Parts: sequence; C-alpha cells; structure tokens
Amino acid sequence: MIFHITTPETWETAQLINKYESTSLEKEGFIHCSTKSQVINIANTFYSDYEQLIVLEINPDKLLAEIKWESPVHPNPDLEYNINDTEKLPHVYGVINLDAVEKIIYLCKDNQGLFKTF
Repeated sequence: MIFHITTPETWETAQLINKYESTSLEKEGFIHCSTKSQVINIANTFYSDYEQLIVLEINPDKLLAEIKWESPVHPNPDLEYNINDTEKLPHVYGVINLDAVEKIIYLCKDNQGLFKTF
C-alpha cells in the first residue's frame, strides 16, 4: 500500500468528479505519496497549519497511473526539511482512480499540536 495526505475538502471534490487530482500533478507532473512509516513525519513537516487531514490508503495494484519510487522533491529547496533525502517516495504520475483508494484515515492533532500514529 501507498499513502497520500490530503485535506477533507480536496477529498470531497475528488468524490464529486470521480477521480483524485492534486495541485502537484499540474505543477510537478505527479502526486506525492509515501509509505505508511513516512506519513506522520510528512504530515508534521508539510501540513502543520492544518488541524485535520485525510490519508488515502491506495492499493498500487489497482492504480491506473504509473508509480515511480524517487527521491523527495521539496516545495522550497532553500528551506531545511525533516525528511530523509535518501528514502525513496512513491510518486504517482497521473490522477488517482478512486477504486484504488481502499481506506480513508482521518488524522487529527493531539493536545501538543502534532499528528500522531494512525
């Protein structure tokens, strides 16, 4: 399984149009995903301004778009991120067909303002 972090609003839109797209697909040519062990660190590093997130659990065998395992692509190369650059991340080169999404997981912050395990 691979995982993608999104907002409840973006997920609602995906259900209306029957496919999942993200702004990174248009800007970078792929949708950022991660492994289960990478989700919490990515959520706390890149989504700290959000109170609630949704994690899509995606079955790669059902995904119609190509997946490439690549080094992280940071949104601002001038900033230092708490992400291991040697770890490969799954990048989805196309829209995510909704039948590949096997589970929706809600992430909420704890009383210290951090996302924890899911």
